[in-house]
Amino acid sequence: MTKEQILEKVKKVDGLGGMTVNERLHMTGLMDTFDKAKRQDKELARFILETIRVDKTSIDKILD
Repeated sequence: MTKEQILEKVKKVDGLGGMTVNERLHMTGLMDTFDKAKRQDKELARFILETIRVDKTSIDKILD
């Protein structure tokens, strides 16, 4: 999945700020993409988390 496709998926979901990280990934349809990226492409995993508005401290913990 390209970064542009990820951005499009995120744009379709309102109210991400009130959700947990897992809820955000599920609602945007990015759970499987993120799980794969977390294992194989940390840069893409970080991009996904930044795009769904996860704070830097949490991103660092998730990807550690």
